[in-house]
Amino acid sequence: MLQNIIKYLRNFLKKLINKYRIKYLESLEELRGYSDLTIKSYDESIKDALKYVEVLQENEVLVFNLMPYRIKIASLNPKTISKKLSAIRGFVAYLNENDIKSFLKADDSIKVAKTLPKPISHEHILEALSHATFEEKVIVVLLYTLGLRISELNSLKLSDISEEWIRVLGKGNKHRDVPLLQSTKELLNQYILQKPKKEFLFEKDGNKLSENSLRYTVTKMFKKISLKVTPHQLRHSYATALLNGGAPIVDVGELLGHSSMATTQIYTKLGSSLKQQSYAKAHPLCGEIGVK
Repeated sequence: MLQNIIKYLRNFLKKLINKYRIKYLESLEELRGYSDLTIKSYDESIKDALKYVEVLQENEVLVFNLMPYRIKIASLNPKTISKKLSAIRGFVAYLNENDIKSFLKADDSIKVAKTLPKPISHEHILEALSHATFEEKVIVVLLYTLGLRISELNSLKLSDISEEWIRVLGKGNKHRDVPLLQSTKELLNQYILQKPKKEFLFEKDGNKLSENSLRYTVTKMFKKISLKVTPHQLRHSYATALLNGGAPIVDVGELLGHSSMATTQIYTKLGSSLKQQSYAKAHPLCGEIGVK
């Protein structure tokens, strides 16, 4: 009898959690404007966690004991662990917001080192562009001169483009206006004339070109000069060039669509690192003074 009751309660909790998991994912799309890829990642992380997390009900409170799950993922790198735990934390926070009292047990934070992005030098970008097809050139120039995420480039509409600005739809369905260089505008005008569009800047057979297609175009172009480059590295290159050129960090953060200045500050550390490397290479005494 007791075992049947326990079994019933476990099945009830499982169905309840699954029901709210689906609602949580829907809220990520509707309220926060997350992309399908991000939502899929959250869903996979939550479902994976729930295979190992112990869920108990104590005094009308759902207790999620993370310890078994943390042991399972302990061998992964800190950044991956942090992302996985962040997904289950977000879900439990959603339960609390919806009057399902919940508590996370063994929820110690993971310290993650902020990794410096690796920008591509201006010279390498110019070299790659000299070997590019026209469409490759347009895609890379937009990423490099506007600092766009690949998802933002993928979503660019013809109606977003004016003479001096481009309106960008960023994370969380937030819009920002990014200045358009005259040379980039001329390139865009030429591209639109050559390849008429219906709604989006990059289309195929009347439909929006996929992020993967755009990403492949970038990697293919740089492969011609034996470099492995991602679209996000071009965004890093844009930010680093602006900061090294003296642009205020607040302005750069706004142009990138960062919600937190802490994110933009990573680039200032990168700029300092590059300056140190340049100094070490350029100083006439470089390598001539040794410790005896």
